[in-house]
Amino acid sequence: MKEIKAFIKPKRVQKTIEALSDAEFMSMTLSQGEGTGKFKAKGASPSLDFHVTDSPVVKLELVCQNEEAESAVAIILENGKTPTPGDGIIYLSEVEDAFQIKTGQSIKQPQK
Repeated sequence: MKEIKAFIKPKRVQKTIEALSDAEFMSMTLSQGEGTGKFKAKGASPSLDFHVTDSPVVKLELVCQNEEAESAVAIILENGKTPTPGDGIIYLSEVEDAFQIKTGQSIKQPQK
């Protein structure tokens, strides 16, 4: 399985999660955050909470089967992109296994 962590601009989140849902990626976690990166937006200002950040971001996380990862990444790239620099980044990692809390069953392989 693969874990995808995508840091995207808040204005692109709704479009991105709708596209993922349309492609049957239903289970996602979204977290609001702040970040700093190589690109500095024109007019960016420091956060009220953290003096080193200058960019609001949303972290979108999802776990999928290996064969679905390429499709999910492509959807995030297509829908998270804006005409300006500094759109974010996607991380792709291996997941050894995952378990449903209620049943204790592994979800590594699709249920039959």
